[in-house]
Amino acid sequence: MQLKLQHQPSREGPRARAAARHRRAVLTGLVAVLALAAAGCAGAPANETAGKGHKAADLDLKPRTAAAKGPVNKARWLLEDEPASLDLDTQGSSAGRIVLTNVCERLYQLRPDMSVKPWLVTKESRPDDTTLVLGLRKGVTFHDGSKMTADDVLWSLKRHADPDMEQGDEFENVKKMTKSGAHEITVTFKEPDALFTKALAGDAGLVYNREQVEKAGKDFGTAGQEDACSGPYRLADWKSGDSITIERHEGYWGKKPLTREVSFRWAADSALVNALTTGAADGVYAESPNTAAALDGKKGLGQHYGPSTSTLTLIPTERGGLADPQVRRALSLALDREGVAESGYGGMVEPWASNVGSGAWGYEKSVFAKAQKKLGELAPASPDAQDIARAKKLVKGAAKAPTEPVVIGTDASQGRTVVANAVRAALQRIGLKGQIKTVPTAQFEEFYSSPESRADIDVLVGDWYISKSDPLGFYDNGLSTSSNNWVGFKDKSYDASVNKAKRTLDDKKRARLAVAAQGEFAESAVWIPVAQVPSVLVLQDELTGPPASMAYLYYPWAADLGALHKRAKKD
Repeated sequence: MQLKLQHQPSREGPRARAAARHRRAVLTGLVAVLALAAAGCAGAPANETAGKGHKAADLDLKPRTAAAKGPVNKARWLLEDEPASLDLDTQGSSAGRIVLTNVCERLYQLRPDMSVKPWLVTKESRPDDTTLVLGLRKGVTFHDGSKMTADDVLWSLKRHADPDMEQGDEFENVKKMTKSGAHEITVTFKEPDALFTKALAGDAGLVYNREQVEKAGKDFGTAGQEDACSGPYRLADWKSGDSITIERHEGYWGKKPLTREVSFRWAADSALVNALTTGAADGVYAESPNTAAALDGKKGLGQHYGPSTSTLTLIPTERGGLADPQVRRALSLALDREGVAESGYGGMVEPWASNVGSGAWGYEKSVFAKAQKKLGELAPASPDAQDIARAKKLVKGAAKAPTEPVVIGTDASQGRTVVANAVRAALQRIGLKGQIKTVPTAQFEEFYSSPESRADIDVLVGDWYISKSDPLGFYDNGLSTSSNNWVGFKDKSYDASVNKAKRTLDDKKRARLAVAAQGEFAESAVWIPVAQVPSVLVLQDELTGPPASMAYLYYPWAADLGALHKRAKKD
């Protein structure tokens, strides 16, 4: 399901809400530090932003860091909280995933460039459009020395498919899964499914040693239990409340990691920043740009920005203040995204014209990049006089232009406050009134899941991301049947485009269909994009190797970690 960071798209989300809440909570804490770094105020023109920081255009998103050359005995890594469990079927979380992705392998692998390739699968064939045959890698052993078998793989898939498990919704289109050979699994679908192998690069593709999982029972994934996996690292120790340690698995079938041991501790806010600044920790995948902002320019630390699927976005609600698509389009035209990025986020987010980040472009990148550029006509980085004139004309011709103030839902975090003020300013530019409703963060989180909670707001200052590296993982939010289609957008052409794309196995054809759906979604402004949020990796200067992209949640990043130079890094 989700890389992230998880959300609640119709396919990717009912069981991902806990991770989504975590991701959003991290983002809400984004800019107390950024506000100090940027020293700007909501709605301030970009050229008046004071202090250090970046221009959004300066962020060079690269999927990888430089390749490591030397060994490391021990690396000290930070998490933003302690995993509740390392059983991602029962409790998926970003913290648990960052650890476990180095320990447990998947049938397919999400690569640093966000493409997907077979991994524990060595051969994929499709006798017809509703049949997927997976040839399994031979010679793979679990950490206890036992061989990975087709029985283990089939059992793992059926465990993930259980409706009570986190990944159950990824298997809703699966008709049957069988062992069709000594090293072969066959999956039969109700209808063609272009996204299933991408799900197998996520938690739906984790392969477990059945015997070990069943032996641990309900305790599987908790402190004191062994892992049941085959990855480049094994779980060596978990001291609850203190640390988790993984060690290089010397019997690993693949390339051996340069780093022998990685220890994880957890800290948040100032403690996390202090640990990196003083050298008490070697690295962190920051789940929001706040850590990077606080550490910007600190001696001995490097910051790396990579593609992500995450975006800041405005989500119109059922209340109806933005029910008219012409008014939504007008708001999009009048919104100063560049001002939000630079004044509110220190330039560490990028004005963006679609509702999914470039990390979703796991195939046909040039097609999606071209389409994204074209969408700038509907969602300019900074509106000019012509954009405002167009927006006013749309409002004047709207059938249901609001007569009461449009209520903007936010919490008190600096980042959302900046966005909310920018929305109010945009409404004023086009002759409408905006009213900001600020609630505590805990109450704000309820807006995502409860129609009753958002009954008094017209638009939510939100954030979103998807786990699959395919824009279709987002655009099913606009389907007539989607629980995330709050504004009641209904379009048979759109539904047909999305559903056809999900059944289209050819990448080129699917990309064209996805772009068409994206265009319809943007034209109706079902959601209104604000900015894309990059993945952020902070590392001590003498270390290198891990991916900078959002792939770190599913790719064994520690296996690429090592010293920048051939000499070993000192502990």
